[in-house]
Amino acid sequence: MTDVGPFGLSVRDQALEADVQAGLAAVEEGLLEATKSEVPFITEAAQHLVRAGGKRFRPLLVMLSAQFGDRYAPGIVPSAVVVELTHLATLYHDDVMDEAAVRRGVASANARWGNSVAVLTGDFLFARASHILADLGPEAVRVQAEAFERLVTGQILETAGPQDGRDPVEHYLDVLGGKTGSLVAVSCRFGAMMSGADETVVDVLTQYGERLGVAFQLADDVLDIASDSHESGKTPGTDLREGIPTLPVLRLRERAARLGLADDIALCELLDSDLTDDARHAEALRLLRAHPALEQARRDTVRYAEDARSALAPLPECAAKTALVELCDAVVHRAG
Repeated sequence: MTDVGPFGLSVRDQALEADVQAGLAAVEEGLLEATKSEVPFITEAAQHLVRAGGKRFRPLLVMLSAQFGDRYAPGIVPSAVVVELTHLATLYHDDVMDEAAVRRGVASANARWGNSVAVLTGDFLFARASHILADLGPEAVRVQAEAFERLVTGQILETAGPQDGRDPVEHYLDVLGGKTGSLVAVSCRFGAMMSGADETVVDVLTQYGERLGVAFQLADDVLDIASDSHESGKTPGTDLREGIPTLPVLRLRERAARLGLADDIALCELLDSDLTDDARHAEALRLLRAHPALEQARRDTVRYAEDARSALAPLPECAAKTALVELCDAVVHRAG
């Protein structure tokens, strides 16, 4: 039994373990090949985050979903490379938008080379992903295009904020469905689709991926407040310092508006202040860690993870299904 993929997922079946390990190794080679350029500087910038590592969460889901069909089908590894390249490209762009200095424990591309290089490198990765997609057929291109549209729409909605009268929590969950859930869903869809799995299985795994993707991001929201060492390489409270309204903060504001408690209102005012000040930032973290809003965000995470688990019910019992269920458990465990 070996830990593979994110969160130390334990694959208990030797044949499945061998397939997943071989698949992820092939994806890693594919990522390095896809990020090569005749221009050495472009290669360096494009491989910056590839070489920094990462969970390879999406390629893992491709490999596990492929187990429900012909797991050796030729399109499986390339489709996993496509989803990871797309994910990496969004990270380059996100870091520019967030003015982030660190990603995966190393200097972000924008901190190292400037915003223009970071944005263009993200575009380069999108182009390479599209090139690979072209060989996977028009249906794969359509699926990826629809997911990418949802991803960008989610980012725009996050930037614009909720419309007047819209519940901020509902708005945020819709944003996550686009920004994170869409690409995780495509990872599962591609694995099943490329393996030739039955269309019913493809649909089940797509629904699972959508829900798991949202749970995954909600767990990150909780970790940003609750953990002492953030596994993404970001400093705890990074989103808080940057004024990004993650779920624990939204739950706090919702409670403050509903109950009008002085302590809740005071904490909201603290969050609205300049949290680049280390003392204020530390105090905000301390108070949020002890606040019921954090526990509510944990419950929300568990709910989405349980919804993902429930979506798997129609699938036949097998080692891959067990591994997908364990991913739901791992997400919940991350959130505490």
